[in-house]
Amino acid sequence: MRKYILVIFVLILSCVFPYHAMVLSSTDVQEPIRGIYVNAPTTSKPQFHDLLSLIKNTDLNAMVIDIKDDQGHLTFTPAKNSPYFSVSRPYILNPSFLMNTLKANNIYPIARIVVFKDNMLAAKNPNLSFKTTQGLWKNPRGDSFTNPFLKEVWDYNIGMAVEAIKLGFKEIQFDYVRFPERFEKVEMQLIYDKSTFQGDRVTAVSEFVKYAKEQLSPYNVKVSVDVFGNATVIPEASGIGQNFTRIAENVDIISAMIYPSHWTSIFGIQKPDLEPYRLVEGYAKVENERLKKITNPPISRPWIQDFTASYLGKGNYKVYGKTEVEEQIRALHSQGINEFLLWNAANNYTPNVDYTPY
Repeated sequence: MRKYILVIFVLILSCVFPYHAMVLSSTDVQEPIRGIYVNAPTTSKPQFHDLLSLIKNTDLNAMVIDIKDDQGHLTFTPAKNSPYFSVSRPYILNPSFLMNTLKANNIYPIARIVVFKDNMLAAKNPNLSFKTTQGLWKNPRGDSFTNPFLKEVWDYNIGMAVEAIKLGFKEIQFDYVRFPERFEKVEMQLIYDKSTFQGDRVTAVSEFVKYAKEQLSPYNVKVSVDVFGNATVIPEASGIGQNFTRIAENVDIISAMIYPSHWTSIFGIQKPDLEPYRLVEGYAKVENERLKKITNPPISRPWIQDFTASYLGKGNYKVYGKTEVEEQIRALHSQGINEFLLWNAANNYTPNVDYTPY
């Protein structure tokens, strides 16, 4: 029965996207990459067809899809003998069909792997996380982080990346490659294992990135890492362990999260969310200077904002739509950056945006 349902679904899809469904194009790297974030459950909802249509009818060409999500779940069901079976969830109902659909629509597939923020592994093995005398430590939002000093944690996440590669993803994007925010203020109260790694937080994070790139090199995939935008404009964010330069030296793509809503006063801008062009332009100038100092710099592909940050309060935010998204893209282009990724947690992207408004 499931086989026949799948056949019917394919026929429906081919009617909706006749040309793209009939011609299987390569999903090798296309330049420049311009993508959207897609959470795993969305891939099995009618909304996914709207996202396919968005890409078909614009200059977008990529999707960043959760394979290891913010909770630590593998987002599809692997073989029962997989070490990740117990932490998997069937959010992606049919991974093969999903990958074939992306290929049919010439969409470059990027697998998002949330690394050190991991409620599942921390609960399963607290010794791989941070503890207090009362038990497993959680941050103010109720999330646990695994310990970046432990190579066992590194290998666990690289194994998740290999699962994504087996599905056919062309790029692995590591997110939450860091210690918890404000970790330096609580670390003295925490119990955790640092015996297997000699070095500070920045070294731990940087060495993980280098190690991951080396381990994935036989698979012929691109490796990208998300970093805080703030880590670029200061020498290093030692509290969370992110040094922009040391990470950038060991990746193919660096994706700074530069959402205007996430900044306090900077670049002479008092309320950055109200001035997306100036904020992004100011950031890009700083990033370019840092990348120039690297012998083989990665591609810059920042995350930009396609959501309204009403939580900032009246007078501190504006409604983001076509103009605001295009201003961010224009600002990047003005500094020679032509790749970007759009973030909207609910995957509701602004219609009628010109993604090449130069």
